[in-house]
Amino acid sequence: AMIHQELQQVPELTVAQNMFLGRSLRRGGLLVDRARQEALAAEALAPLDPAIRPDAPVRSLRVAQRQIVEIARALLDDARIIAMDEPTSSLTPSEFERLAAVIAGLAARGVAIVYVSHKMDEVFRICGRATIMRDGRFVAEVDLAGTTESAVVAMMVGRALAVAPHRSSVRSETVLSVRGLTAGTRVVDASFDLRRGEVLGIAGLIGAGRTELLRLVAGADPRTAGTITVNGRPLARPGPRAAIAAGIGLVPEERKRDGIVPQRSMVANVALPSMPRFAPRFLVRRRRLRAEAARLLAEVNLRPMQIDRPIRLFSGGNQQKGIIARWIAAGTQILLFDEPTRGIDIGAKAEIYGLIERLAAEGRSVIVVSSELPELLRLSDRVLVMRQGRIAAELQRSELSEQAIVAHAVPRSPRTA
Repeated sequence: AMIHQELQQVPELTVAQNMFLGRSLRRGGLLVDRARQEALAAEALAPLDPAIRPDAPVRSLRVAQRQIVEIARALLDDARIIAMDEPTSSLTPSEFERLAAVIAGLAARGVAIVYVSHKMDEVFRICGRATIMRDGRFVAEVDLAGTTESAVVAMMVGRALAVAPHRSSVRSETVLSVRGLTAGTRVVDASFDLRRGEVLGIAGLIGAGRTELLRLVAGADPRTAGTITVNGRPLARPGPRAAIAAGIGLVPEERKRDGIVPQRSMVANVALPSMPRFAPRFLVRRRRLRAEAARLLAEVNLRPMQIDRPIRLFSGGNQQKGIIARWIAAGTQILLFDEPTRGIDIGAKAEIYGLIERLAAEGRSVIVVSSELPELLRLSDRVLVMRQGRIAAELQRSELSEQAIVAHAVPRSPRTA
């Protein structure tokens, strides 16, 4: 069985229907036995996340829950070999611990697991042996009990990866002001300012409203209350067109679904929001477009530098570079990154960090939503912590630590509070 990094689901179908897609259980040889499918789906989901209802439409689930459905689907096969490609890219630590227990149980029953991951703590926690690859080639095979994380990382990227210190480019000028932003109960009364050159982190548990807040600022979702001001001018008209025209660009969490047009070339994807520049009289000036895209993609270090290749054939990290180049081409001054390094290897992750810091140094402003606390500590000048749809705390650089973020992110009962 195979668990794919990119979700392989039909959003309009239920959880159980997706888990039995292509192998429906029949009653009387003709009718689909939905009750039995849902019972077996619930049984497979129970050790991972019993809160997921088998009859719920997949589109209603969070990304992390959809990933758990993919894992449970593979467990239904009673497979002897299970290949897991980045199975935890959207999971919380507690969800990972449940998956680790399931993997240990499978291994005890004699099931072999091939576990592909860029998260070194997970690899050392779950695996006994590792094969290391770089640029499509075999590098080494190591016994994890007899090596270190830093040694494995050095083999992955071809050099020792230095831990770079945080670099700040914050200026005093406020470029974005959000006041009382609300969308039902998903985001409630969110207010904050963003300064020029600042990298503002947004932390919180999955479901706390982080992605929803970013989508409201980007105009991707409608707001029920609140105001957004860019460079002193209110963003009155709703929708992504108005946000893009005001200089706001969103790098979404789900690249495959929301960030790219898979069949189109890298050049075409880079040009999406700025096409009027290259087609002033409704005719695309392809030579100019291609030259501009090639320059920007070279700046972000696209690999391989095959700009006419369909974007779906690039790795996740290089797709992300293409989306960043898109907003640079559009002259965007406020970039919103939602889980910018999800499913990206260690070397590409360091490059994305460098790109974000370069954008800030050029005077652009950046908001980063991330589930990885070390990532927020590495990038952020300031962190907003969300809890149950509200901004629960604002932490300055001097106050930042994993403990401080978690203390504000975890929901509290009235007695605990």
